Amino acid sequence: MIRREPRGPLRLFVQMLWYSDDTADRDGRFERERVLPTGSMHVVVRLTDPPLRVFDGAGIATDVGRAVIGGARSTFYERDISRPSRSVGALLCPGGALPLLGIPAETFAERHTALEDVWGSAALELRDRLLEVGSPHAALDLFESALAARFPRVRGVNPVVAHALARFETTFDVGAVVDETGYSHRHFITMFHEAVGLTPKRYCRVRRFQRVLSRAASTRPWSEIALDAGYSDQAHFTREFRELAGVSPSRFRLLSPAHAHHVPIDTPSSNSFKTVRARRGKIGP
Repeated sequence: MIRREPRGPLRLFVQMLWYSDDTADRDGRFERERVLPTGSMHVVVRLTDPPLRVFDGAGIATDVGRAVIGGARSTFYERDISRPSRSVGALLCPGGALPLLGIPAETFAERHTALEDVWGSAALELRDRLLEVGSPHAALDLFESALAARFPRVRGVNPVVAHALARFETTFDVGAVVDETGYSHRHFITMFHEAVGLTPKRYCRVRRFQRVLSRAASTRPWSEIALDAGYSDQAHFTREFRELAGVSPSRFRLLSPAHAHHVPIDTPSSNSFKTVRARRGKIGP
């Protein structure tokens, strides 16, 4: 995978640009994986067939498209990895969806949305252009230019939300942060939810989980890692880890995923799953 930071004013809204290609080097033992929550949104263009396929709790698969917006999530989702893929994408900054996409982040939360439903034919044209470029770096440059062209006049993230996001890197006391803003609790939650896609409480829950994942590869006991991350006790930590990752902490370590947010899982053959197409509809103006 190739990763780099965006250039210029795009840095206000995009954390990272990336290009992924597992067509040559992949583990064919697994057909599905759990993608763990980060609290952030993605915009992704898949350059290979088939389209991105995700599974619901009943194991029913939905094809969500080849160019998608992945909304902020508070728990994992499962996706098909039975075939190799190439894709280019952007990890948005929390609060970056509204200025970049023109639609509140809460609209996209906990699900995937076809980029075509937001950008119209421009999404299809972008994918066609990406398929024509000759290198991953050229694809990243083209994708970055397409994103930058979406906001010729931007003011930045709501300063109240920006302040809260910065404070939530050091504290998970939502009440204290609300008091600092001077807004009512209800008004603050509405602003934050619209900008980030998750409520402040759910966002802090995911960020605390992220602290754990960043230390998961170490040999330290889970109890120490959980305490450092801010969990009240071992039972609290284990319960939340299962809910957000879909596996226990011990099982996660046993699997030892190459990428902490992508956990392979053993499943029956994908042929046993019923597949449905994503429901499509225009979003926004």
